[in-house]
Amino acid sequence: AGEKDPFKEGLKGLSVVSAAHEDEAASVVALLMRDYLARETGSCALVTPDQALARRVTVKLARWGIIPDSSAGMPLSGSPPALLVNLLARIMDEPVHPVTLLALLKHPMVRLGEPDGSLGPGLLALERHGLRGPRRHSWADLKVAIQWNPRKSKPAAEMSLALDLCGRIETLLDPASAVFASGTATVRAATQALVEVLESLARDVDSNLGGLWRGADGEAMSRLLAGLIQESDCLPPVTARAYGELLTRLIGEETLRTGNSTHSRLKILGAIEARLTRADRLIVAGLEEGVWPQGAGLDPFLSRPMREALNLPPPERRVGLAAHDFAQAACAPEVILLHTERRGGSPTVKSRWLWRLQTLALGAGIESLPQSAEALAWSRAMDRPGSYQPATRPAPTPPLAARPRKLAVTRVEALTRDPYAVYARDILKLYALDPPDQKVDARVRGTAIHSAFEDFTEKWPGDLPEDGARIFTDLYLAALRKSGMAEDALARETALAHQAAAWVMEMEAERRADGRALHVELKGEMKFEAPGGTFTLEARADRIELDPKGFGHIIDFKTGKAPSLKEVKSGFAPQLTLTGAILADGGFAALGRHAPGDLTYIEVSGRRPAGAVEIRGFAEPAPKQAASQDLVTAALEGLKVLITRFDDLAEPYTSRTAPQFLKARPSDYDHLARVFEWQTSGEGEDEE
Repeated sequence: AGEKDPFKEGLKGLSVVSAAHEDEAASVVALLMRDYLARETGSCALVTPDQALARRVTVKLARWGIIPDSSAGMPLSGSPPALLVNLLARIMDEPVHPVTLLALLKHPMVRLGEPDGSLGPGLLALERHGLRGPRRHSWADLKVAIQWNPRKSKPAAEMSLALDLCGRIETLLDPASAVFASGTATVRAATQALVEVLESLARDVDSNLGGLWRGADGEAMSRLLAGLIQESDCLPPVTARAYGELLTRLIGEETLRTGNSTHSRLKILGAIEARLTRADRLIVAGLEEGVWPQGAGLDPFLSRPMREALNLPPPERRVGLAAHDFAQAACAPEVILLHTERRGGSPTVKSRWLWRLQTLALGAGIESLPQSAEALAWSRAMDRPGSYQPATRPAPTPPLAARPRKLAVTRVEALTRDPYAVYARDILKLYALDPPDQKVDARVRGTAIHSAFEDFTEKWPGDLPEDGARIFTDLYLAALRKSGMAEDALARETALAHQAAAWVMEMEAERRADGRALHVELKGEMKFEAPGGTFTLEARADRIELDPKGFGHIIDFKTGKAPSLKEVKSGFAPQLTLTGAILADGGFAALGRHAPGDLTYIEVSGRRPAGAVEIRGFAEPAPKQAASQDLVTAALEGLKVLITRFDDLAEPYTSRTAPQFLKARPSDYDHLARVFEWQTSGEGEDEE
């Protein structure tokens, strides 16, 4: 009765952890290894054939400044010098690709001779005015984009900084592109040019190269590039793209050894390296079928009898070696067996080693293997949020002094539909930026059509020229080129532009027949008193036409669909009606006071039909038509009520107060307002 149970004695020091997924498994391992450092002596090791898990654990330990000694090392491709080399290799193929160029200029090793190592306001200006938006395809196009200012909204100082930095970068990167001027280059010449440009980019004001060639990663990168220069004569000439692919492959095969910077008591080992290493605490991970052990390989050329006849080992021999490695690892004084229940989102099957241990324990009357629940609880508690509550619909109430006393007619529409967008943009001054390498979309076409109408009307305000359609087409296509549209995409746009221009000339001839005066891109404003003080309404009219009867017809050009009369009447599209109110008030100083004429949207698409004239308010309405004066009066009264409402400190700038017309046009600030979160939590269900 006093004898010890040999099975229970044999399981002492062994425990099992079942992680839900790979990230949780890495967190458990990292916490177990960090916990072991609390002991004064002894070593801890992770043994796994899963290199992806090993890299995850290394990253998790880095949050505490711990670098384990990994037998597999770290890939060179993730080091700063390698990333810089790969970016520059891609620049050699596409010199002004905006995403690659921004990544290169924002790399911490790029200093361009600046004293503090930062490109500062020049880089910000170049990014805002040149590298964001549609892609430019040459340095000349990029400079044109920086200087193109269709709405006169770019500060001259910023454009100057951007142009200066653009010229410096072009000069520095020129040798990298020039080496492929004939289409191909030798690997030696391409690598020499790459190294020359690398050092030019990394050099600071004192001509120091920083850490470009220092440290384990810098030294490994310099050895690889030196080898290409010295030993690549046997390789054929390559294109810029092929050279980039060659570099990427070579860098991907290099491994960094961390050396003396690692922690002496923590190791990450593969199954083979673990045969020669012992540790006081051993964490055995990757215990899923297909990982440890790996499945027996399928040989498409040699069957089992053929392998036996050739005295080749059977496919299962590798599984036997894996079993030996597992048994040897599990004999440490303290062993933690870790398996993951899901990999890549799919369920896994426990390793056969775990199944056999569990079967052995059941046969000995032990219901289950010891569980290391504490480590799993640590992992789940470490990143667990507090008491989670879904975000509520934001409704900020800024002080009256911060609330805008001046709005454009287009911002009044935002205040009606989505006050939070006005709060974010006009109070917090958060402006949305175009993404780099943006696709040429409806906004770019809209800007180009506005520019074409403005230029055409300014040059020919009266009689139309004989070749007006050709002139309008050229103006529109020139604006698209300045916007960044590629030449291959312009082939389709050219066909649409010809059709649109022919329709535009017919429309212009009809509208100008009574000798009306045309005024384009006019700025106007009106003021009125509100509880919070004087409020200013601003407008920039695409075109105002003054006819002989004294009416001022207000035109807005669109490449998409115009708002419906229902939207205009309900106040959700007040752009033209409020512009009419400013005109009637004499807010356009060059025009004087005029009764509002037709409120007209001119749609120009180039398709069938090529365009359409959509009148929402008529100067002289027929039966069943809306009168412009009535719409203008209603819009102005509605604006005054709206401003009075928001001059009340208790009135919040709530997100999406009128979503009926917003579903197809999400706001730039929906992510900031966390719309998806509060809508899916049920708060937005009453908006339908």
